[in-house]
Amino acid sequence: MRVPRRTLVLAGLAAATALEFVLVLMLGPYRVPAGDVLRVLFGEDPADPRWTVIVQEVRLPRALTAVAAGAGISAAGVQTQALFRNPLADPYALGLSSGASLGVAATVLGAGGTAGAFTENLAGAGRVGVVLAAACGAAAVLLLVMLLARRVRSTVVLLLVGVMLGSAVAAFVSVLMVYAQPENAQQFVLWSLGSFTATTWADLHVMLPATALGLLAALLGTKTLNAHLLGDGYARSMGVNVRRSRDMVLLGTSLLAGSVTAFCGPVAFLGLAVPHLTRLALGTSDHRVLVPGAMIGGACLALTCALISQPPGTEVTFPINAVTSLFGAPLVIVLLLRRRRALRSMIS
Repeated sequence: MRVPRRTLVLAGLAAATALEFVLVLMLGPYRVPAGDVLRVLFGEDPADPRWTVIVQEVRLPRALTAVAAGAGISAAGVQTQALFRNPLADPYALGLSSGASLGVAATVLGAGGTAGAFTENLAGAGRVGVVLAAACGAAAVLLLVMLLARRVRSTVVLLLVGVMLGSAVAAFVSVLMVYAQPENAQQFVLWSLGSFTATTWADLHVMLPATALGLLAALLGTKTLNAHLLGDGYARSMGVNVRRSRDMVLLGTSLLAGSVTAFCGPVAFLGLAVPHLTRLALGTSDHRVLVPGAMIGGACLALTCALISQPPGTEVTFPINAVTSLFGAPLVIVLLLRRRRALRSMIS
């Protein structure tokens, strides 16, 4: 019996993700044997006690962060492109990344004299303060977008409003950079470059449930996304409450993008590219297949970027956004050029 192409692709992506996950745990400044990695994962004692600390406390949080970030941003990208019927839309088009950046900038750049009591307290909280500031900034922009969405019927106009909000917030962050202390500006720049290595188990206790909730919402909304692909009029004829479904997609996308940005910084490329790569691999735009495929593909690609960002046998760590952009931008350009007809039909 012939196995369907989609089943083979999904199985291949799942196998590749599992392999990449183990490789992230194995490779780094010190190589851990595969057998010892599996022993640690299954609660057994490895040949060298040091491997337990390296795998459990350093590399496992990094691998889980990459999986959550890749799956979350990719699923959010699929939802954004379907909602706005725009193949160039990504999860950060609504200004969430800029909002998170503003929260971090107000905390980090304003620390030391000009910040208010709230930002001073966040700045003194270290890593926790940065995460809370990013979450608050993204939530503030989301609230503004949701309020505007109640008055805007067109998804295209809403997308443009989000882009303008993001530009305005980014301009304000640039002004803060001018008056910041050099060491504070450097801290903010490092956050904005993105990282999968800064999360701890305490962070994951918040990030993983938030991401899981957003992914569950994406899976439950696949039929609605299929209806949105053919326009709001068709969606209404199918009995879809367009405004309510749009609000739910916005909330789910914002939860995914906001939680990932808060803990990892703005992660470029994945939300834009993975949906296109998944459509090409699966040969379908059916979101009942596309959404889970994008989740698995995004996790696999994020793990690959995590491996590249820290070359084995070295102490060097590259910013995750540098890896995703250099690795992904040429791929997206080639993909867009090869699929011009499909993209034109999706836009129209």
